[in-house]
Order: sequence, then C-alpha cells, then structure tokens
Amino acid sequence: MPVRKAEAIWEGNLKDGSGKMKFGSGAYEGAYSFASRFGDGKGTNPEELIGAAHAGCFSMALSLFLEIAGFKAEHIHTTAKVHIDKVGDGFKITGIDLETEARVPGIDEKTFLEQAEATKKGCPVSQALAAVDIRLKATLLT
Repeated sequence: MPVRKAEAIWEGNLKDGSGKMKFGSGAYEGAYSFASRFGDGKGTNPEELIGAAHAGCFSMALSLFLEIAGFKAEHIHTTAKVHIDKVGDGFKITGIDLETEARVPGIDEKTFLEQAEATKKGCPVSQALAAVDIRLKATLLT
C-alpha cells in the first residue's frame, strides 16, 4: 500500500507567523495562519484538512459498507465539521460532526442507519481520530 505524504512550513511566532501546507501529490497547496485557524482569516487550517479527509474517507467507506450489504449507492455527500476549542493552556480538537446524506435504491432507513453507524466505526480516518467524539447524522434521500 502507498504511503501518503503532506508537508507544512511555519515561519515566525504563533500569532504573527504564517505558513504553507501542501500535499505530496501536488493537488493542493495553501497558506495558513493563526487567523485562519482560530478566527476568520483567509487561508486554510489543519482542522479543515482533517475534515476533508474524514468526509472523503467516510463517503468512500459508506459506499463499500452498503455494497457489502447488497446495495449500490447512487449519491453520497458528507460534511465534517471539526471543532477546535481552548482547553486549559492549549487547544484541542473536541469533536467532529459528520453529516451524510445518501441516495441508495432499495434500502430501508433502519438498514441505512445501521450501515452508516458501522461505517463511522470502520472508516480508517474515523479509527485514526477515535480519541475525538465523532457525532453522526445520517439521512437517507428518496
């Protein structure tokens, strides 16, 4: 299996410094700063990238879990909201809200919700983030 790579550069102190993050594949490179991480400044932040990774992984994994259960998803859309809060003297990712909606012909809501919950536990990124409270809201589209 391939090993994925990303890198970051930070220059300066925490509040006035700035940095860049980029994917090893070259598909993304973006600036980040204290303001983009802890406020509304321009640029990205590590939590946004974690959210993208989690949403992407969950959507793919849900497709697989549904396929194994005998269903073929037509459409899966997942959003991950990553919460970072001041805890003590530092900051901590305190929770992730996963919201997914899917169009899956022939499945009933109970089975869909069971598969979504199983996916939350089985998705590789969810497993990597298991120390964080991951909350799931799953909606079956008609």
